[in-house]
Amino acid sequence: MSTDDFLARFGAAGQRQPDPVAAAQLAMRNALPKRFYAQAAVSEQDGLFHVALDGRTARTPARRPLAVTSRPVAEALAAEWQAQDGQIDPARMPLTRLVNSAIDGVADQQQAVRDEIVRYAGSDALCYRSGEPEALVARQDAVWNPIIAALEARLGARFVMAQGIVFAAQPEPVLSAVARRAGTIPGPLALAGAHAVMTLTGSAILALAMAEGLIAPDAAWDAAHLDEDYQSEIWGGDEEAAERRAARRTEFDAAALLLAQG
Repeated sequence: MSTDDFLARFGAAGQRQPDPVAAAQLAMRNALPKRFYAQAAVSEQDGLFHVALDGRTARTPARRPLAVTSRPVAEALAAEWQAQDGQIDPARMPLTRLVNSAIDGVADQQQAVRDEIVRYAGSDALCYRSGEPEALVARQDAVWNPIIAALEARLGARFVMAQGIVFAAQPEPVLSAVARRAGTIPGPLALAGAHAVMTLTGSAILALAMAEGLIAPDAAWDAAHLDEDYQSEIWGGDEEAAERRAARRTEFDAAALLLAQG
C-alpha cells in the first residue's frame, strides 16, 4: 500500500473514514492548472526551507506550507515546480506528491505508518525464496542473504526464510526489533520516504537497510527486481513493463531522497 493509498484509507485517527487530504490529492491529479508563476525557488523562514513561487510559499492540498527541514529536499522540490511547462502536472512531480502526503497525512498518524512497516516485515518479499531453477536460487542467495544478514546484525534478531508462497510467520523478537527500529525513523518526511521505499520494493527489509545505511538506493532497487530481471534475461523484456518500472523508479528516487535527507 502506497502512502497515497494509506491516506485514502485512514483519517487522522487512523480509522477508515473519508479523508479530505486524499480527496484534495485526487482533485490535484485530475485537474491540470496552468502554471501561474515565473520562478520556483527556496526561501528560508523560521528554520524551515520553503518552496517559494514568485516569492510566495507554495501550499499542500490541505493548505499547509510546502516547507521542509532539509535544504536538499527543498531544492529538489523547487526543481520539480520549475520544470513544469505550461501546466502543473502532479504526475511529473513525485517528490512533491510524497512530501504533500508526509505533511498532510503522515505527520498526524506516524504510529500507524510505523505499524505498517512492522506488518510488511511479517511477510517480507526477501524472505520467500524460489526452490528452482538453481541459477535463480543462487542469485537470490548471493544478493539477498548479505542484506538480510547485515540488517539482522543491527536488529539483533533473525528472520525466518521460507520457500514458495506458503506463509511463514516471523518470530516475535524479529517484529519487536523491527518496531524499535521503525520507531527511530524521524518523521514525517523520512518516515514517508521509508514507507514509499517499502511499498515500491515490497520489502521492509530493504527500506530498513537503506535507513541504516547498509545498502545504497541503486543496490536496493536492483535487489527488489532480482526475480523480474532474471525472467527478462530468459524471456526478453516488455516495453510496457519497462515504462511502468521507469515511472516507479522516479517515485523510488524521491522516496530515497526523503529517507536520506528527511
